[in-house]
Amino acid sequence: MATIVSTVAYLGLEARAVEVQVQLIPGLPAFNVVGLGDKAVGESRERVRGAIAAMGLALPPKRIAVNLSPADLPKEGSHFDLPIALALLGAMGIVDVETLADYVVVGELGLDARIAPSPGVLLAALHASAEGKGLVCPAAQGSEAAWAGSIEVVAAPDLLGLINHFKGHGLLRPPEPGEADDVVHGPDLRQVKGQETAKRALEIAAAGGHNLLMCGPPGAGKSLMAACLPGILPPLDAAEALEVSMVQSVAGTLANGRLTRNRPFRSPHHSASMAALTGGGVDAPPYSASAHLTLHQSTLLCSRGPSLQRGDGCEHPCSRRARRRTIALDGPPLHRDILRWPVALLMTMLC
Repeated sequence: MATIVSTVAYLGLEARAVEVQVQLIPGLPAFNVVGLGDKAVGESRERVRGAIAAMGLALPPKRIAVNLSPADLPKEGSHFDLPIALALLGAMGIVDVETLADYVVVGELGLDARIAPSPGVLLAALHASAEGKGLVCPAAQGSEAAWAGSIEVVAAPDLLGLINHFKGHGLLRPPEPGEADDVVHGPDLRQVKGQETAKRALEIAAAGGHNLLMCGPPGAGKSLMAACLPGILPPLDAAEALEVSMVQSVAGTLANGRLTRNRPFRSPHHSASMAALTGGGVDAPPYSASAHLTLHQSTLLCSRGPSLQRGDGCEHPCSRRARRRTIALDGPPLHRDILRWPVALLMTMLC
């Protein structure tokens, strides 16, 4: 009979339910992981083997089959280590299988059985809350998972401590939500002298959530005024702060479970390629590029807009994954060559 442990796979900012199924089959000793996993998932066999050996246990001399279901869903990352290890321990009779059914499990294992942080814990916690389950995660990310609301969060420092918690020998304390970052003010619009018309345009763009195109000679103050735009935007409310923190959680940049209160601002170099702006690969995640990472609830300044590469690469990620964005473009007076740019890129830039 197979042992099943629930976990998640990250597709962009969406957490999909995944079942880790482990079965011990009579035959020559082997350890196989199937289910369309990437290199990190395939290497989890050695990390799980080493972590179990560090606790003084040995794998059973049988054929260990691990299936990540659904098998046609791509699975990436090292957070599958802990659910595979718990499912294997459940199949060996060390952990109660019925207890594991009430949790969503994420975490990376070290060879010394420590549970290391892994990206995306906040998304996994929100998914567990929606499913009515608890969450098992690394101790370093317990404060991050606690932001998901009134769900049971088991934040364990190592695999042995987690087993003792499930057996009732040494209960782990529930983590407290991390603190929210203080609002950090950037350049102030009061630093700009004159340019009353441009200031009025910035205020209208900030009030209505519009995009903005700035044209003028070098030294006119376009970049400075664009950098002042986040300072006049309304602060992030609770829902927006959670969304921005979700992006940072998947990217692995959410430190100490502290939710951000600042609207992100990015200004990529004008010579950056389209792949650097939008990310590469067949199914690029939203954290594959610094500019793409901050398109959500943010300000993106593209200096010297006419110098950007021509193409429609920005249309799909901007329209599909960015919500309420403000793109500020500055550069020299428009040349007639801009009229020959693809319509999709112009619409991305100007709307």
